[in-house]
This record gives sequence, C-alpha cells and structure tokens, in this order.
Amino acid sequence: MPTGYLSIVLHGHLPYVRHPEHSVFLEERWLFEAVHETYLPLLEVMTRLREEKVPFRLTLGVSPTLAAMLMDDLLQKRCLDHLDRLIQMAEAECRRHRDDDRLRPVAEMYRSHFERSRRLYVERFRKDLIGAFRELDQSGCLELITCAATHGFLPLMAVCPESIRAQIEVGCRAFEKAFGRRPRGIWLPECGYHPAVEAPLRKSGIQFTFVDTHGILYARPRPKYSVYAPVLNPQGTAIFGRDTESAKQVWSAVEGYPGDAWYREFYRDIGFDLPESELSLLQNPPGVRTATGIKYYRITGKTDEKAPYEPHRAAEQARSHAGNFLFNRERQVEYLAGAMDRPPLLVAPYDAELFGHWWYEGPQWLEHVLRQLAGSPEKVQMTALSEYLARHPKLQRVMPCLSSWGWKGYNEMWLQGSNAWIYRHLHRASWRMTEMVRRYPQAGGWTLKALNQALRELLLAQASDWAFIMGTGTVVAYAHDRTRQHLARFNRLYHQLTLGAADQSYVADCESKDNCFPEIDYRLHA
Repeated sequence: MPTGYLSIVLHGHLPYVRHPEHSVFLEERWLFEAVHETYLPLLEVMTRLREEKVPFRLTLGVSPTLAAMLMDDLLQKRCLDHLDRLIQMAEAECRRHRDDDRLRPVAEMYRSHFERSRRLYVERFRKDLIGAFRELDQSGCLELITCAATHGFLPLMAVCPESIRAQIEVGCRAFEKAFGRRPRGIWLPECGYHPAVEAPLRKSGIQFTFVDTHGILYARPRPKYSVYAPVLNPQGTAIFGRDTESAKQVWSAVEGYPGDAWYREFYRDIGFDLPESELSLLQNPPGVRTATGIKYYRITGKTDEKAPYEPHRAAEQARSHAGNFLFNRERQVEYLAGAMDRPPLLVAPYDAELFGHWWYEGPQWLEHVLRQLAGSPEKVQMTALSEYLARHPKLQRVMPCLSSWGWKGYNEMWLQGSNAWIYRHLHRASWRMTEMVRRYPQAGGWTLKALNQALRELLLAQASDWAFIMGTGTVVAYAHDRTRQHLARFNRLYHQLTLGAADQSYVADCESKDNCFPEIDYRLHA
C-alpha cells in the first residue's frame, strides 16, 4: 500500500437558467462560460490522460441542474452560437493587436483556445458532455457523484423534512437517468450538513458524502483520526472531511497558487476596457457590460498597473506548483501515517469552476498533478472514495455537527438580512406541497402534470444560488425575480388544484419554461 491516499473532488454546479422566451438571455452565459472555460478543458485533460494510459482517479459531482442544461438542445445550440461569437471577437482582437508584440500572442492564444473549444464541443464530444463524463466513469478514471436536485441548502429545510427527501431523491433519479446507474456518493449543497439529512441519505442508498473540516472535528465523539479517515454518521453513511492544508494551497487567493503574479488576472477583461461599440458581437443589452473571457494581463501584484500575460511563464508556474503541491502531500501523509492504523486519506474538494474559469491555468496544474502522481504511486496514490471505503470498511461512528463550507462555516451566508425573507415563503410552499401529495395520492392526466410541475417549481425556488446571490450583492434583481417567479407559479398551481382542476394551458406554459427533471414524481415530497 502507499503511504497515503489523495482524493481530489470537483463539484460541478450551476443554477438552472433557461429562458426560451428570449432570443438572448444574459445569465445563460454562466453555462456557456463554464462549458468552454472549465468543462471542455477538464474533459480534454482527462481524455488525453486516458488515451495515453496514464492512471488517474478523480471524483466529479455533477449537479442535476447542470446535467439538465448540458443535455438541453436549446442551450446546446446557444452555447455553440456563443462560441462562434467568441471566435469572431478573438479574430477582431488579433487584427487590433497585429502590430503589438506584447498583446498579439495573447490574442492569438484566445483565438486558438476558442477554436479548439469549438472543435472539442462539436466534433470530439458532439455537444454531449454528459456522455463524455459517463464514458470516463465507466472506464474507471472518474467517479461521478450527484447533488441535491436544485442545490437547495438542506440545513434550512429541516422544518420541512419532505423537501429534504425530495431534493435528495430527485437528484439521485436525475443522476441515474443521465449516467445509467444509481449514485454512490452525493455532494450536499454548500457542504451543508444537518441531522435532518441523515435518514433521506440512507433511504436513497447514498454510501458517502462530504462535510467541511469542522463538521467532523466537532463531531461527537471526537473522531480518532480527525479528517484523515472517513467516519459513519448515526444512519451508517460514510462522511469525508475536507483537508484544510490542501484546500488552502489551492483555494486561497492570498496564500494559494491562483494568486501567483504570473497567472492570468481574472478581473481585467476587454468587456470592461473596450468601447461598447466594439463589443456588439456579445449582444449585450444597452449599457450592460459583461466579461468576455479575453483578458490580456497577469495578476502582477497588488497594483492597478498590470503586466501583459505571458502564457509560457504561467504554464511553467503551473508545473512548478503541481510539484510543490505533491511534495507537501507526501510530507503530510508521512507525518500522519505514524499515528494511524491505515493509510491516511487527504480529501481535497474544490468547485469545478475554479479550474479554468477562475484560475485559467487550473486545468494545466491538475494535469501535472495527475501525471506526477502516476509516476510515484508508492508515496501518495489517487483513489476513488468508494474504493477507499471498500479497502477500509471499519469506521468510527460519530454524530457530525451542523456545518457548511460557506462564510463563517454555518448558515449565515444563506440566512441574513438580505435573504431571510424567502424562507417563510419556501416553507409554506413545502407544507402546501405535502398537503397536495396527501390530497392526491394517485393522480393522472393534467392533474398529474400539474402536481409534478408544482414540485419542479418548488425545487427551483429552493436553489441555494438565489439566497447566495442576494447575500453577495451581485445580480440581486435576477435572484429576487427567480425566487418570486417559481413561488408564484407554484402557488397558482396549488390554488388551481385546491379548486379541483388545473389550467392545462398554464401547466403547459410552465413546463415549456421549466422543463428539467422530466421523470419527476410529485409523490417524492412525502
């Protein structure tokens, strides 16, 4: 056996944003950016390693809303249109900087990147990224896990246990539909843990999940091996804790790798530098500026004067930082191994969009890490979490504490002055959904469609993203609108069903706008 194990876990999620009623909708770009900046680069790295027979094991959580959008025909077409516009913008930038020896190579890099992304999306993966992930999962390189249906923050649903059950089971069924098997693991949204999640996890057959470090450190009784071995919760689900050292080295913009002076500066974008007249390809609403993904400068330092980005120097740093990361993991497991009766496990969970979107060089760094790990497996070896559980099934049983990986570690990010107003409405809707399940234990026809749509609207209203956006103060108006719209649709369906008949045209209109989870069953909210 190796001295210790490392498990890198990537959490892929976006809120469900699909607006067929508009020809262009600004927030749909969240998906398009994620596709060409994160998921295509990650798939390119993983498929290249598999073809070169470089052994690796990664864990990737794909939220049901992200999967639904990646499989949606309308959004696939719009994503391709967006890539075509980026290629045209990059070509215009190459012409603009043809006489600038500092910025021309960067402009040419973006043109090449966008063209490669288009080839990957259309020719290599045929717009079916879910199919590509499924193939990697079946080959044993990647272990896919699910998430709650719409990434609802479960600790704040404890007063509505039926909603927790529906969020988890709908998520499991959506995963099974997309990937052809039941999920073994689940990413609890925002790593939000509460005792109320334990029975639903058990009922859905989930083998393991994750909490932030303090969720295990403050467990009762205290875990013998801290976060370096999984524990069992009272219902028998394995709980993995986040390793703080590996997290800080990659997450922290101050102490971590992404803040290095040679890496690309995320916030300096031509979408804010160029005159609006030169950004017409983006199809922005008048007076609205957004990032394009074309960024010419490196972080440089804490100064407004930024030096031009140098791709080759940044690539060298990614290789160097990968070596540093593994050196530290080797020292870490050597230190821990002497105090444990099994190889220590370092669980390193990150948001998938850190790699490529926020940290442009992240996919390069990850490839170097995986290649270097494959070259020296006797010290630190990659493992899937289900494999570790199979090797070491004897685990300590504890009661993890309420926790999240959000600001301050508990619920405050999703329950503060800016967003507390939503919960009385969400809870009332949850209780009304349970009431409808009792009233209609078996339904058919348009009543069935209306009930299923009511649950769909409730789940979409519960997405943690809306409360998070309100808390951060970014696109607050959109988060308000989405919360109100889904609740309004839910309440209208509820009142129609209370009166005994659903309005067929209204149900059909709701279905056309919010069409995720086509196999949803309203009785899961019971």
